[in-house]
Amino acid sequence: MDRKLHNRKSIRLQGYDYTQAGLYFVTICTQNREHLFGKIYDGQLILNEPGKMIEIEWSKLTDRFKNIRLHEYMVMPNHFHAILEIVGATLVVDPDDKIAPSTQNGKTLGEMVGSFKSITTVAYIHGVKTNNWKCFDGKLWQRNYWEHIIRNKMAHQRIAQYIIDNPIKWEKDKLNNRDGNMVMEPSADYGNENWNNIL
Repeated sequence: MDRKLHNRKSIRLQGYDYTQAGLYFVTICTQNREHLFGKIYDGQLILNEPGKMIEIEWSKLTDRFKNIRLHEYMVMPNHFHAILEIVGATLVVDPDDKIAPSTQNGKTLGEMVGSFKSITTVAYIHGVKTNNWKCFDGKLWQRNYWEHIIRNKMAHQRIAQYIIDNPIKWEKDKLNNRDGNMVMEPSADYGNENWNNIL
């Protein structure tokens, strides 16, 4: 067994309920940071067909998960940024005809991201077979993803602006290389050196 794989630590916050309502900032990178979804030219994002597919499938996520809202997002050549809001527990009728919050139907953020990764992988494979899209190495997405719990309005504004500005700052983006599958989002520039105390 690969000791590095066996000893991987979770980057999720221990003890946090990822089914609860709130805003979450998510970053997903392609396997080996391969540029598959388009290019940035003079600060402008130009999506190819796979990149457009990623956009479409993200927008359709609300059909699958009724208790979410999608906020700012950006498909980049080798990664994807988004703010997702879980708006609350689903209400169901129990056998005694009482309305109660359901925990059985609540999906975690990880399950939602996993579903998105799975759906887009299947669609991309179809594109490879039928439209000659560029092949990927083993997996479309890297194994893990990065998330951050957005705790206040100021944090939401900073992160939303960061997402919007991503194409303009592409040349200096820490994810704009193919340095394996290390997620470096915590060191990104959100406009404040002490972002961990604010976000």
